[in-house]
Amino acid sequence: MLQAERTVHTTCPYCGVGCQLDLHIRDGLIFRAEGRFDNQVNYGQLCVKGRFGYDFVHAADRLRQPLMRARRADAFIPTTWDTALDHVAARLNAIRSQHGPRSVAFLTSAKCTNEENYLLQKFARAVIGTNTVDHCARL
Repeated sequence: MLQAERTVHTTCPYCGVGCQLDLHIRDGLIFRAEGRFDNQVNYGQLCVKGRFGYDFVHAADRLRQPLMRARRADAFIPTTWDTALDHVAARLNAIRSQHGPRSVAFLTSAKCTNEENYLLQKFARAVIGTNTVDHCARL
């Protein structure tokens, strides 16, 4: 069996359950994922996505930095995280100032953890001032 150069403890990216897993890495590539037995979320078990769905990490067309464009017709160009986040903050603030906080809505995802979804709704309500928050997996 192939031995890992290093093992990275992480949370599965496929849903909000929070299954814990170890990614085994050799030559800079993930070659195996195993569930962790030392937690109460998944007790070492993984679904098929969690066990085998890590190819996206090394995809050649994966975005690795933010992209922006000056105008809608322009092509996307790489930028820094600081520049991208400053732009988003300025646009959200401008929209809220011009049209009111109810003009901004937030949609969260089942792929986020419960903590991430909580933080987004807290940001929407406390910072932006809107209760317009929805979730793609609501029942």
